[in-house]
Amino acid sequence: MNTQHTQQTALDAYLARTAAIHAKLARLQQLADDHFSHDPDAIHWGHVGDLGRLETALDDLLAIFGGEQE
Repeated sequence: MNTQHTQQTALDAYLARTAAIHAKLARLQQLADDHFSHDPDAIHWGHVGDLGRLETALDDLLAIFGGEQE
């Protein structure tokens, strides 16, 4: 397999994964806008813990890619 073919294959895979990530980020934004499908009047500490884990995971991802954590 030549280098150009390998690079094009890697680029195709990269672009496909980038598109998948954008779709997942859009879905995550939709969920956040809808309070993650939770009734705001029924929020409990379990929900807070779930969001804490999500926030930590997002911080970890930002750290991997050099983004700033809040």
